[in-house]
Formats: sequence, structure tokens, C-alpha cells
Amino acid sequence: MTKRESPINETRVCINDALTDDELRAILARLEDDKDKEGFGMVCKRWLHLQSTERRKLCARAGPLMLKKMAARFTRLVELDLSQSISRSFYPGVTDSDLSVIASGFGCLKILSLRNCKGVTDAGMVALGNGLSYLQSLDVSYCRKLTDKGLKAIAEGCCNLRSLHLIGCRFITDGLLQTLSKHCCNLEELGLEGCSNITDTGLTSLVDGCRSIKFLDVNKCSNVGDVGVSSVSRACSSLRTLKLLDCYKVGDESIFSLAQCCKNLETLVIGGCRNISDESIKSLAASCHSLKHLRMDWCLNLSDASLSCILSQCRKLEALDIGCCEEVTDMIFNGLGSGGFQSSLKVLKVSNCPKISVMGISILLESCKSLEYLDVRSCPRITKVGCDQAGLQFPESCKVNFTGSLSEPDVSL
Repeated sequence: MTKRESPINETRVCINDALTDDELRAILARLEDDKDKEGFGMVCKRWLHLQSTERRKLCARAGPLMLKKMAARFTRLVELDLSQSISRSFYPGVTDSDLSVIASGFGCLKILSLRNCKGVTDAGMVALGNGLSYLQSLDVSYCRKLTDKGLKAIAEGCCNLRSLHLIGCRFITDGLLQTLSKHCCNLEELGLEGCSNITDTGLTSLVDGCRSIKFLDVNKCSNVGDVGVSSVSRACSSLRTLKLLDCYKVGDESIFSLAQCCKNLETLVIGGCRNISDESIKSLAASCHSLKHLRMDWCLNLSDASLSCILSQCRKLEALDIGCCEEVTDMIFNGLGSGGFQSSLKVLKVSNCPKISVMGISILLESCKSLEYLDVRSCPRITKVGCDQAGLQFPESCKVNFTGSLSEPDVSL
């Protein structure tokens, strides 16, 4: 018998000995699902460290001690969300001491959301301005204790700022806009809804230096009028979204200016601007063919003449709200089928338009096959029974709201 040969010794190679940190990072980068990324970090301490240092986004609720631990672990974090829910706020929530930890511990941070963090004050903003020089986006909406003092520190210290949302910060004045103009020339988004101390003077100062603005929300800024809006449109031809809800001083001059200078406008909110008339809206329809979302409820001077132009000429329009425009009739739909094109309209709100009838809706449906939501509340000539009797066939995915108070929650435009 021949002597049995001994088996070849197989050597086992540990994956941590075979792969470098860069190779493991390459593997981690290919994982798209967050759960898979978390699982990667559970393999061993080395992999956990790599997973932690590569993490870019974090949403958390934490006090100073936990924030310090997070800063030590997530050293390259880019986005941090500490927003609080209105309905589930916890006490004391985010405080100025927390912001001091963030300013000193998260040096790479570019995006920070503190929405509804009502405990923070100007002192916290000063700390952020001094420590987060790379910050590009800040949302402090409904942080009601903030004033110009704290946010000027942000503007002066974070010169790369591109997005700033201050909804409900009622103490903000034109002084902040002047500081933004001087220090934040790359600003693209500014949300000022409810900042009632903002005036035309502030907007004019803002666009002296900030000419790249694409998104501007001055909803319910009752001291903003034609002078300020016209200044913005002339300086910021790249404007894509403008919100002017209940800015009752805004009139035709603003709309003519937008039509002339901002031809790539996609979203316009002018609900409650009752001084706007047909002529300026016709000009808008003829020039701004990129319009996708248009809200003009309570624009009481508008008639079929302008609204039919909007529907027939703005062929990319996806959402239109003309609620409470009481003079409009079925005639606004007559131009929809011109040229044989199919409308892109998905949302139409005609609540409290008493002169629109089932006949108008039938014309609408012939050219709007992609309609997803139709609001006909408080339209006495449009009922479910009437639509059924007329044999109207709504798109399968379309929701039609026939009843309910106008004060009830509804699809937002």
C-alpha cells in the first residue's frame, strides 16, 4: 500500500488583513440601503469606525453630552437635522448650549435644520456663525426668539450660505437682508413667510448683492409691494419660485416685471393679491411658458379673458388654483384643446366659482387625461349627481372633492 499523502495545509486569510481602509470604504459606498450600511458597521469595531466616519447625514434628538459623542464618532458629517415636531415637541428641546457643541464639533457641516426649535436664541446663532464656516443651508423656521442680531452673525460667518429659511421669525427686519446682500452673494433660497417687518426697501437691498436667487417666499409679508417684487425680478432672472400669498400691496406692476424678466418662472403664488388684473396675467401667460404651479385664489379682478390664456398657453402647467375667482365661467376651458395638445394639468382647484358648471368640467376632461385632483367645493352648479347624469368619466386616479367646508384641510398647491 502506498502511503497516504498528507493534505495540503490551507491558510485562512482574515478579510481585515486583506482589505485596506480605502477598499472597505469603496465597498461601503456601493451600499445604497441604510439598513445595509448599518449592518456593515456591526461586523466589527474597525468597520463600525469606517461606517461612522463615512456617514454624511444624521437626524437625531440629543443633548450636549450625546452631541459631543456624536461629533467624535461622525467626524465627516455634512447634514444634521435636529428639527422638532410641532405636535410632539419635547422639553427643553434644542438649546443654545447644544448649538455651541455643534459649532465646535461638526466642522464639516453644510446643512443644518433647527425647524421648530423654539428654545434657541441669538446666542446660539452667534456660536454657529463663528464655528460653521462651511454652512450652506440653514432652516430656523418657527424659532421665534431669533432677531437680526443672531442671524447677522450667520450671514457674516457663513459666506457660502445658499439656503436660509426663516418662516415665522417675526422679529427679522430689512437690516438682515442688507447684511445678506453684503456677505452672501451665492444665496439661492430665502424663505421669509410671516416676517411682517420685511419691506420693499429690504428686498431692494437684498438683490443688490444676491442676484442668484431662485426661490423667494415672502408669503404674508404685508409690507411687500410692487417696488420690492419688481426689484427682485429685474435683478434675478434665474428666479424659479416666487410666493406672494396675501401680499395685498402687490399688483400688475409686479406681474408685468416678472413676465419681462423671469421667463423661466415655474411656481408663482399670488393668492389674495386682489389688485392684479387680466392684462398682467395675459402678459405672464405669453412669456412664462415654464409655469408649472400657479396659485391665484381670491384674485377677484380676474376673468375668463386671462385665465383661458393661462390654460391654453402655459402647456407645462401642472397645478392651478383659482378658488373664489367668482367671475370665471366655463369659457376658461375652451382653449384647452387648441392645437390638439394634451394638458399636463394634475391639480385644479375651482372652489367657490359659482359660474363654472358640469359643462365646463366635461370640456376640461377632454384634454386633461392626467388629472389627479379636482376641487369643486362650494360650486353650486357642479355636484356628484350632475356629473354622473352627464356621464363624465374622470381619470381612474383622480380624486374629486365635491363637499366640505373651504376651511377644511385640502391638497396644497
